[in-house]
Amino acid sequence: MAMFSWWRRAKGPLLHIAGDEGEGPVVVLIHGIASSSVTFEKLVPMLVDRHRVISIDLLGFGESPSPADATYTLEEHVSALTRTIDSLKLREPFVLVGHSMGSLIASRYAATNRRRLTRLVLVSPPIYVSPSAIGDRRDRAAMGIYLKAYEYLRSNKAFTIRNAAMLAKLSPIRNVLEVSERNWTAFVLSLENLIESQTTISDLAAVRVPVEVVYGTLDPFLTPAGLRIVEQLRGITVHKVEANDHIIRTRLARVVVKAIG
Repeated sequence: MAMFSWWRRAKGPLLHIAGDEGEGPVVVLIHGIASSSVTFEKLVPMLVDRHRVISIDLLGFGESPSPADATYTLEEHVSALTRTIDSLKLREPFVLVGHSMGSLIASRYAATNRRRLTRLVLVSPPIYVSPSAIGDRRDRAAMGIYLKAYEYLRSNKAFTIRNAAMLAKLSPIRNVLEVSERNWTAFVLSLENLIESQTTISDLAAVRVPVEVVYGTLDPFLTPAGLRIVEQLRGITVHKVEANDHIIRTRLARVVVKAIG
C-alpha cells in the first residue's frame, strides 16, 4: 500500500482545467498559493484574441484535488502540473506563466521540460534564499523576517484564516485569496515545503528559453536580495510596474501581455 501511495504521488493527479479559450499559440497560466485561476481575471481577456489560454488550478487549490497523503512539495506540484499538461496533448511548445508560488513551480517545470516551452513568464515571484547566503546585513535581516512571518502564519491557524478573510474582502478580484479549513493543509504545507524551502535560483539557471519577470514596485512579498540575484541571471528580462502590488491588476496585466509576446 505504501508503494502504491508513493507511485501515485510521483505520477501526480490530474488538476482542474479552470479555463481553455481562444485560438492561436498556447499560453498556460498557473496561480499562486491560497488562490485559484481567478488570479488571471484581468489578464485572460487581454490574451484570448490572439492566443489559446489555458488556466489550471494547482494541487490543493481552486477545484483541483487535495489528496489525503499529499505533502505539497515542489516535486508533487510539478508532477501534477506535468501530468495535466501532458493530458492536453499540446502539439507545439507553449508559453508558461506563473504567478507568485506558481512562478516557483513554473521555474522547475521549465528547467526539467526544456523542449516544451517557448518562453517562461514569472509574475510577482517570491524569491527567497537562506539568510546565511546574503552578505548585506539589512537584506539578510529582511529575509529572516519574511521566513519568521511565514512560520508564524503556519503556526497560528485561527489568526491566519481570520486575517486572510479580511484581506480577501479588500481585494479588487473576488475570491482571489482563500485560506480556510478547506485548503489549510495545502496552504500550510505548500508554504513550508515549497516557498520557504525553494530552489528557484538553481532552477532558473537551468532554463534554456527566454525568461520574463514582471513585478510591481509595491509588492510586499518580494525581497530585494532575491530580485537582485534573479536580475543577474543570464537570459532574464525584468519588467517593473510602478505602483502595483502583488495582485495582477489591469496595469500589471498589460505588461504581462507584452512579456508573453
